[in-house]
Amino acid sequence: MDVTFAFSLLVVVVIYSSLLSFLFYLKRASCKYNTPPGSSGWPIVGENIDFGLLGPPKFIKKRMEKFSSDVFQTSLLGEKMAFFCGPQGNKFVFSNENKLLASWWPKSVSKVLLFTEVINEDQKVVAPLLENTVHHILKPEALKQYIPVMDSMARKHMEIEWAPYKEVKVYPLSQKYTFALSCKLFMDEDDDDKVNKVLENFNIVTNGMISIPIDFPGTAYNRAVKGGKVLRDGLMKIISTRRKELMENKENVRHDILSKMLLVTNEDGRLMSEKEISNNIIGLLVASYETSSVAITFILKHLAENPHIYDQVREEQMMIAKSKQQELLTWEDIEKMKYSWNVARESIRLAPPGQGAFREALTDFKYAGFTIPKGWKIFWNVNTTHNDPKYFPNPAKFDPSRFEGSGPVPYSFVPFGGGPKMCPGKEYARLEILVFMHNFVKKFKLKKLIPNEKIVYRSTPVPAKGLPVHLYPHRKN
Repeated sequence: MDVTFAFSLLVVVVIYSSLLSFLFYLKRASCKYNTPPGSSGWPIVGENIDFGLLGPPKFIKKRMEKFSSDVFQTSLLGEKMAFFCGPQGNKFVFSNENKLLASWWPKSVSKVLLFTEVINEDQKVVAPLLENTVHHILKPEALKQYIPVMDSMARKHMEIEWAPYKEVKVYPLSQKYTFALSCKLFMDEDDDDKVNKVLENFNIVTNGMISIPIDFPGTAYNRAVKGGKVLRDGLMKIISTRRKELMENKENVRHDILSKMLLVTNEDGRLMSEKEISNNIIGLLVASYETSSVAITFILKHLAENPHIYDQVREEQMMIAKSKQQELLTWEDIEKMKYSWNVARESIRLAPPGQGAFREALTDFKYAGFTIPKGWKIFWNVNTTHNDPKYFPNPAKFDPSRFEGSGPVPYSFVPFGGGPKMCPGKEYARLEILVFMHNFVKKFKLKKLIPNEKIVYRSTPVPAKGLPVHLYPHRKN
């Protein structure tokens, strides 16, 4: 028998045997418990391909209709996973943080983004340090100080990146703005070359980190792994330089979050290591930059599609602008942008930048008559409610009035999560978005160049071509 053929046959037999063993294991595991209905998809691959091709909204709707509107099971990223659905599912997840459920991220994501050697046991020490520092920098007193910086950067961004052109792509420009702002506020870094280099690798990472984790040359995941290393190396240089500055000149401490992380200690007097700080800065960048840039992109998309709503937003913003000379925006100005924020929330409902979050079952528990076994992964997802006509009548219609008065049913509008793990950057995002809207509508009206541009799903939904638009500058009064 030919040696090559014999080897190939052996490989096929081993793979086939492994798949049969895997299927047998799944069958035994599901027989032991009355687990939620659903499908595990293909062995190893699970339902990753369907999830990617359909996108979360269609994937979830299809399975809620077929299996259960309360909870269904699937297999994603190599894990058995339960999707909790509806307001009751959201409330259950949010109410059981650190009781029945704990935060969890796939190892494939951690491998791409983080220094994994300082996670796990050390993370128990890092988390309180980060939590205290983040809450300090995101509390209202601190946020009020950021508004003039946000406004100043937005004005400069409009003059340089938008005003000189008749046609632009909204998504890459909104990425550029939100990332530069995050770098300035979190690391006091405003060197354009450094920021753009970090952004370039950040995009490679975010585009591949939720893909099927096959680390072979040419795959999106392989590119993400390589981009993640370059990203971490770049951040480590910034962190090391700042630590040296602080040691040489402690009285000249900057007030950004990086400096606070370099100085904060735990109860034992231990400073955070540079790798721990890098992990935490990356976490902040993921949370603050990517979702905000997607939110801004879709807000402009919906303003272009709804001229009458654009006109009402501009009217509100021009009243604020006319009450000032050249002064920068203040907290009081932001508080007047009520209609604009309703518009932003309606856009976020229709195109939620953050799709949800992962949890892990700490013990066996029952929900909706089914058992969720210990170790199963949970994914609460905004799409189980945001497009449901029970909670949002005529859900495809863009209608900011949904958020007037008492607003939507509790736990039905959850773009920032809820409970103890509600996104601490919710208010930061609100300020960032409203400051951008103010500066944009003061200067421009816009028209989409691709009327039916396709929406694709990476780690977030994005317009396939970057949302190219024609800009119409307003005449100066």
